Amino acid sequence: MSVLKVRVVLLLAVLFALLPVAPAGAEPPERIGPHVLDRANALDTAGSDRVNAAVDNLYGNHQVRLWVVYVRDFDGMAPQSWAERTAALSGFGSRDLLLAVATEDRAYWFDGELPSGLSAGELDDVLAERVEPELRAARWAGAGVAAADGIDGALRGGGVSPVGLVIVVVLVVAAAAGLVVWSRVRRKRRRAAELAAARTLDPDNVAAFGALSLETLHARSREVLVELDDAIRTSGEELEIATGEFGATATTPFRAALDSARQAASRAFQIRQQLDDAVPETPDEQRTLLLELLGTVGGADRELDGRVEEFDAMRDLLLNGGARLDALTRDLVELTGAVPGAEAELARLAGTYPASTLISVQGNVAAARERITFGERAIDAGRAALARPVGEQGEAVAAIRTAEAALGQARTLLGAIATAAADIASARAGLSAALAELRADLETAAGLAAHGGPPLADARTAAQAALTGAEAAAESDPLGAFRAVVRADGELDRVIAAATEHRRAEEELRGRLEHALTAARGQIAAAGDFVGTRRGAVDAQARTRLSEAQRRLDEAQRLAAGDPAAALENARAAAELGGTALRAAQADVQRWEASRAPSGGSRAGAVLGGILVEGLLRGAAGGGGGYRPRSYGGSSGSRRIGRGGRF
Repeated sequence: MSVLKVRVVLLLAVLFALLPVAPAGAEPPERIGPHVLDRANALDTAGSDRVNAAVDNLYGNHQVRLWVVYVRDFDGMAPQSWAERTAALSGFGSRDLLLAVATEDRAYWFDGELPSGLSAGELDDVLAERVEPELRAARWAGAGVAAADGIDGALRGGGVSPVGLVIVVVLVVAAAAGLVVWSRVRRKRRRAAELAAARTLDPDNVAAFGALSLETLHARSREVLVELDDAIRTSGEELEIATGEFGATATTPFRAALDSARQAASRAFQIRQQLDDAVPETPDEQRTLLLELLGTVGGADRELDGRVEEFDAMRDLLLNGGARLDALTRDLVELTGAVPGAEAELARLAGTYPASTLISVQGNVAAARERITFGERAIDAGRAALARPVGEQGEAVAAIRTAEAALGQARTLLGAIATAAADIASARAGLSAALAELRADLETAAGLAAHGGPPLADARTAAQAALTGAEAAAESDPLGAFRAVVRADGELDRVIAAATEHRRAEEELRGRLEHALTAARGQIAAAGDFVGTRRGAVDAQARTRLSEAQRRLDEAQRLAAGDPAAALENARAAAELGGTALRAAQADVQRWEASRAPSGGSRAGAVLGGILVEGLLRGAAGGGGGYRPRSYGGSSGSRRIGRGGRF
């Protein structure tokens, strides 16, 4: 070998020795170029072609971009953190999905926003039933194809063949009946497709909403009311915590945004109540009201979302995470110590009064225990997250928020028992005066028998029956007796007012108003506590009635000084609507519980309480999954998903 060649070889050896050496197998997050990126050499040419074809087919059918990345490991990061960092570096938007697979780590993560028309449950099925079996068998190309084809099939309605459905119908029934059934199926699908499209529309796009059917507008209006009500309740809970930490002055902008959203929600619920009442509207009137409702809700949602970044910046939970968890631990100890007393008080009430009196709080102790247990687990998870190196502590934020929400609901549930006891005591104290008022009204009505006709006679009969029943139940059920007397007295008052021009003295009217306001406040508080701690199962009807009850109560309190008669009418209506809301919410919860698996547990309670969003729990038991608690802001952020785990 010549001297020149020797010198070149030596020079190259020195240069290679000076180059930095990357850890073997380390795959840090990076910006993705092609839609299928194989850093682990997991795919042969045929496999790469199959995955690319499936990804292209998904985009061609639905304009959803799926990126599939194979690496050997996640560079020591949590799968979720690695995937989120990669998505951020790649500039992914709302139509981009990422499937990241670590072949040697035996872990994966799926990240992105759920496409319209794909539910969280459908995505879970795709991952659990199609993708994970391929990963466990090390069929890496098959996993990518399964993800793309599974999402494509779900977005197309699960791939049900219309021709096959028609054949089955024809085999089961006569041809004519089959055509009828098929026509109904097609209408149902069209309605479902139209509703899915409505979910993607900007609330300000009046023209697009105006082109939808009335049925779709009604369905979407109920959905957005539930979403906004949940967002307002969760934002309110977060804001109360922030106010305690930073003071009223620092949280004024967020309070203003929340108050504005509440006013908008009240108007939207008022519209829904008008559409639900017994007075029918023409189709044109319904359309006008529904478009106003959707626009109002959209504006409220935007106003809350517009403050999210500022709110999160103010309340950076990682800055003082340890102190926050210490404070939550103290709250946990306090609430745990309060449970036996609340349980004893509820047992005392249950042993004294009938079940109907305590229906709004009868399950509160068990529910509070579930929230406390869930909060304790969240605190432990938060401490574990804070023990990790800087940059890997993000899960502590979710844990702190989850613990705050769970312990806050536990405090409300236990406090509601004390409130119920106070309501019963208040009813017992006011029952004597209410009975005296009803007896006096009966005497007045007797003197007007010649002027009142059949309506007055019927009202007297009903009032006398209520009086007799209340006197018999005064000791065993003072709250029920008090409410029955107030309701009967109100009906009798209306008939007496129609039969005579006599007006009650101001003091008597104000006494009735005070009783009516007490009954309304108690009824609305009971319904509000029930909905707030079980909002994961409560639908739009109960929330609409509750919102309308609160509006009528607010109106009664506003009119109390200048127009007590009108205030009394509003207060009685508020109490009646509050009772209707509670019954509707209880029915919703019963249906929800009947549809659940019998295992229950603290996480099921968290879903019921609206702390966790339904569908975000899968994968947690496998060690790699996560869940997302609700936080301050509107409802639009709920489409963000993250799934994954070990395989």
